[in-house]
Amino acid sequence: MEGKLKRNDLVYPELSYKIIGCAFEVFNELGFGHAEKYYQKAMAIAFKNAGLTFKEQFYAPLKFKGELVGKLYLDFLVEDKIIIELKKNDRFAKSNIDQVNQYLLSSKLQLALLINFSSKGIISKRLVNIEQG
Repeated sequence: MEGKLKRNDLVYPELSYKIIGCAFEVFNELGFGHAEKYYQKAMAIAFKNAGLTFKEQFYAPLKFKGELVGKLYLDFLVEDKIIIELKKNDRFAKSNIDQVNQYLLSSKLQLALLINFSSKGIISKRLVNIEQG
């Protein structure tokens, strides 16, 4: 077997790895225990330094039958492709996963990364919008 295995079933693998690399860079320098807003500010700097285009606190309207029923604010939208939601927990809460799944459904995007800045380091979870596959 030559080279490394190439998976064809992942959505935006290279971009995802680059984003997760930014999270590790932030954690390696800041460590654990800071407020989410500081991790968010540091991630914006890391994204900029990595040459990624992003929108911070991106507004995504929640509509029902064409009528606005809610306002969602994504932590980041990177390269107009991937939703990034940052948390500061040691594990993923069901409410965090539900929140990000709602972001995916409302935005009609394919992929979100839920990133926890935990006491054990970076923990990330890929969430795929199965309705957009």
